Amino acid sequence: MDTLIATSEDLAGDQSVISRAEALRPAVAAASSEIESARRLPRALLDKLHEAGLFRLLLPRSSKGIETDPLTFFHVIETIARADASTAWCLSQAGGCAMSAAYLDLPVANAIFGSDPRAVLAWGPGPKVKAIECEGGYKVTGVWAFASGGRHATWLGAHCPIFKADGSPKRDVAGVQQERTMLVRTEDVQWTDIWNTVGLRGTASDQFALNDFFVRSDHSITREFDQECREAGPLYRMGSGTYYQVGFSGVACGIARGALDCFVDVARNKVPRGDRSPLRDNAVVQSNLAQAEVNLRAARGFVLQSMADVWKDLCAGATITVKQRITVRMAATHAIHKAREAVDFAYNAAGTTAIFDNHPLERRFRDIHTVTQQLQGRLSHFETVGAWLMGVDADLTFV
Repeated sequence: MDTLIATSEDLAGDQSVISRAEALRPAVAAASSEIESARRLPRALLDKLHEAGLFRLLLPRSSKGIETDPLTFFHVIETIARADASTAWCLSQAGGCAMSAAYLDLPVANAIFGSDPRAVLAWGPGPKVKAIECEGGYKVTGVWAFASGGRHATWLGAHCPIFKADGSPKRDVAGVQQERTMLVRTEDVQWTDIWNTVGLRGTASDQFALNDFFVRSDHSITREFDQECREAGPLYRMGSGTYYQVGFSGVACGIARGALDCFVDVARNKVPRGDRSPLRDNAVVQSNLAQAEVNLRAARGFVLQSMADVWKDLCAGATITVKQRITVRMAATHAIHKAREAVDFAYNAAGTTAIFDNHPLERRFRDIHTVTQQLQGRLSHFETVGAWLMGVDADLTFV
């Protein structure tokens, strides 16, 4: 692998944007208990997030977005995750979804995003879904789940394989069935509450359904970053898949940062049962804390350096390469699991203090273990990376 060299300035991001997240962190932390119990982001907090423009981080400037860089995006998501993981997860998901505006005709993009300052797009997968071609668009039927942030979204994306009017699959020149994402208003779907989970409860990643619903052709997109893209900026030569890796590793690092900070506060004052000294005086705890800290910082640094390297090339006019995508995937998955190890240390070392409902360590323990269960945290990504490094055929679908 090439050595990545980045200055502190390269890794710092846009402080004018990051400062908005930092200013909101106390309000996010104050809302965390309500987010847990209601399994929703409260309206008052949503108002603050919209006012700060944090749902528009990756939206094109042509649609009144911020169109920020990946380093800034990571820092914002990490900062919010220190206070509440569900809020950060929703912002990360919405950021990747907002990149869809780059694939829409500008009048449509502005109607969906530009004219509505509270516009949010959410989406999720659906195994048994279809879109049948018809005059002017598609008839869409199916059920989609894991639509993080869908309950406060204004639009939803329904990913669909495409069928011709006669019911046969529509295929590209290589014989692969075409897929598109259909954009529909949230009021047009039927919701089912399925989100009773271990962690990330406030994401409200529920299930929605459509039945023979008409979607105009200009309200559908391909999610491939090298097809149909209208925007020429470097952000849109990378693709939303890589941004999800960056964003969700930021969620994990933020959870871990919050957990280690919380643990230090606990350790300074807690005297474990049967001991005479505070937990902070235990040599094993001291050593394990130092190792958790260095592993988290190193993993976080790898993500940031990887993205700084990619961003320089993109700003010079390049498109992201497979090698760069492999590096980001490796860095992001590694960071998620090193973050999980840091949280596990903090939770276990804190003892019974951490087992009670709504204790910050208890919540972060549940949240990080939910993050690792999601697509971005799959350990199988390391198989893909290892196979590619050795020249073995590798499935690059999720790279």
